[in-house]
Amino acid sequence: MPRAFLVVMDSVGIGGAPDADQFFNGDVPDAGANTLGHIAQACAAGHAEEGRNGPLNMPTLDGLGLGAALKLASGLEVAGLDGDLSASFGAATEVSRGKDTPSGHWELAGLPVPWDWHYFPDETPAFPADVSRLIAATAGTEDILGDCHASGTAIISELGAQHLKSGWPICYTSADSVVQIAAHEETFGLERLLNLCAGVAPYFHDMKVGRVIARPFKGDMDKGFERTGNRKDFAIMPPAPVLSNWVQDAGRRVYAVGKIGDIFSMQGIDEVRKGDDATLMGHLGDLVTTAEEGAFVFANFVEFDSLYGHRRDVSGYARALEWFDAQIGAVIARLRPGDMMVLTADHGNDPTWVGTDHTRERVPVLIAGEQTGPLGLIGFADVADLVARHLGVPRR
Repeated sequence: MPRAFLVVMDSVGIGGAPDADQFFNGDVPDAGANTLGHIAQACAAGHAEEGRNGPLNMPTLDGLGLGAALKLASGLEVAGLDGDLSASFGAATEVSRGKDTPSGHWELAGLPVPWDWHYFPDETPAFPADVSRLIAATAGTEDILGDCHASGTAIISELGAQHLKSGWPICYTSADSVVQIAAHEETFGLERLLNLCAGVAPYFHDMKVGRVIARPFKGDMDKGFERTGNRKDFAIMPPAPVLSNWVQDAGRRVYAVGKIGDIFSMQGIDEVRKGDDATLMGHLGDLVTTAEEGAFVFANFVEFDSLYGHRRDVSGYARALEWFDAQIGAVIARLRPGDMMVLTADHGNDPTWVGTDHTRERVPVLIAGEQTGPLGLIGFADVADLVARHLGVPRR
């Protein structure tokens, strides 16, 4: 019985979205953004030399058609992404009206988002007064800190000391449909933070805010503050069955690697494995070895986006791509006959672009193992159909 592995390289877009001019970073439209293409150009020009050097080196994924998918999506050809092809490839276009994690993942799982997300304005305060009061009342505090658009690492550095003194949670948002609540794991308490986020999440979900994210951190005023690995997303539940449900309802086992369980509110998920990207790669490799016949593994590698895209770190993003390429090559080599691994992305986050937000882009669709033939330009939801057909499970 065939197995399938769907691996999302978070934010590794390849440009070319036909509606990119309708999405913005500040006042600048995303038309022309190209995460992979611009990183590769910077590498080839010697402008991404921190911790690495030379043209972008991704022989595994380029052999699966990464450079060809880039050319198909956006017409861009870049030195270093011109290898011989050994597998099926394509480029996928999103229809959901968002460039965020839930929109991209839901649609890759067969469900375009059926509504417009709610976003908070880029002003201070960002939240309506009743929202701030709700968070403070649920937290048992007099007020909240932040109440603005912010980078998570920056606002923790800025307000960490004030948080320790006041005990008020740090609340912020971004261009995504999200509310993020940060608090110190020890002085505020991790369980208290998770209970706070769980308590307010239904209110925000009714507003069609996609996620409430608990952002615990540690540290002090002398040593500084840093986020821990105990992040938890409280995402709105998909309103209809998705790929994981189709597979589970067919009697197969479904594994979630990374934040997939949070994104889908555990719908259709049997087992979750978490950690940083290095740990997740170990989990993925283990599941390639141990997952039973007919299983479906859905994985997300987030650090391209969280550590490098939002921070506009071109060299760091390039290092992460090269690391992933080397690691995934060893995992692919262990696929069993009849297995299919689909490698794709959920949106872009061009580190050469203005602002700090995601960018509206097409994404690569690369297939290792069982071949499908040429894919061409497809939709995000077509990825779910590829996986379902391979597993022999019906769409619901």
